[in-house]
Amino acid sequence: MSAPDAPDAPDVPDVFGPARLGPVTLRNRVIKAATFEGAAPDGLVTDRLVEFHRAVAAGGAGMTTLAFCAVAPEGRTERRQLLMRPEVVPGLARLAQAVHAEGARVSAQLGHAGPVADSHSNGVQGISPMRRFNALGLRFDRAATPDDIARVVTAHADAAELAADAGFDAVELHFGHDYFVSAFLSPRINRRRDEFGGDAHRRAEVARRTAVAVRERVGDRIAVLAKLTMHDGAGGGTRPEHSLVTARLLQDDGALDALVLTGGSSLLNPMFLFRGDPPLREFAAAMRPPLRWGIRLSGERFLRSYPFEEAYLLPLARQFRAALTMPLVLLGGVTSRKTLDLAMAEGFQFAAMARALLREPDLVARLQRDAATTSACIHCNQCVPTIYVGTHCPLVPASSR
Repeated sequence: MSAPDAPDAPDVPDVFGPARLGPVTLRNRVIKAATFEGAAPDGLVTDRLVEFHRAVAAGGAGMTTLAFCAVAPEGRTERRQLLMRPEVVPGLARLAQAVHAEGARVSAQLGHAGPVADSHSNGVQGISPMRRFNALGLRFDRAATPDDIARVVTAHADAAELAADAGFDAVELHFGHDYFVSAFLSPRINRRRDEFGGDAHRRAEVARRTAVAVRERVGDRIAVLAKLTMHDGAGGGTRPEHSLVTARLLQDDGALDALVLTGGSSLLNPMFLFRGDPPLREFAAAMRPPLRWGIRLSGERFLRSYPFEEAYLLPLARQFRAALTMPLVLLGGVTSRKTLDLAMAEGFQFAAMARALLREPDLVARLQRDAATTSACIHCNQCVPTIYVGTHCPLVPASSR
């Protein structure tokens, strides 16, 4: 489906012109969104991880985002994941240098997986807003104490400082997809009755403290963004009216340079974000028993089917653009020059691309050269289960990767 037509708007910025993001300048307004690369099996940067982001930078993106950088051992989605600690800085510096050599900027997505963490893989009990059974780890997460929350907040600040020390230009705080901070924002998951639960204002407290702690630690050395779920697509969960409260509070706190607007829940409804064909067979094959059997038996209820269309999160994102003055990043179904221009015309300062760049890392440069360029991505989502073996587009021959 083609992108909707852009409205008439004065002074629409050129998506391929330079743009300020907090204290840094990007060569254009296209950001490679964070997509877990599956390329840090020992929790450290590898040559494959460096090349993954170097290729995106060489392909024309203004900034590429390293994902997912866990801020604590129990905050990893699983053990084969980059864990922010002093030992990671030399590798991060090498990655940053490779990206900068291609003329792009680089951001590190920082977060704590919370209820999305696999405690069995991590070997550490998980923490969530409430005690709950974790289907990934097949054991119970414990309810985070105020001390746990303070530790995780500080861990985000520590991780941001490490990224800045390594030469990164930005960090993106993961407040989405029912990870730790996002789980506190969800009325379905967070039913606490202390200062971190109750109404939408109190549920936003962990997000606010995290953003402020990071900004206080890094100052204006780097840009600070946050990825925020607008709608999680799950019954009783996060809705736009809840997320707008959070977004306004984050804006008023002044700790962030931009919000990346997202949707869906990795815990409850991941396809609300991805759209397109649900890769049931591929996901089942990638899982260990008994999760494999669960996907085969009831995967259609977890991996629901949503048709793909260009700019599919735009209708939700318009509500946030109308309510906020801070810079916003449009994500979801951005695969064409028409959609990039539409994002600018709608008042978004940046646009993010993800799956399309897995298949064609040079797509941004080709769109800049020829506006008629079309993406080869067919939105089959077969790339998603490859996170367990090294994220890639399975439709690209191995000899061409």
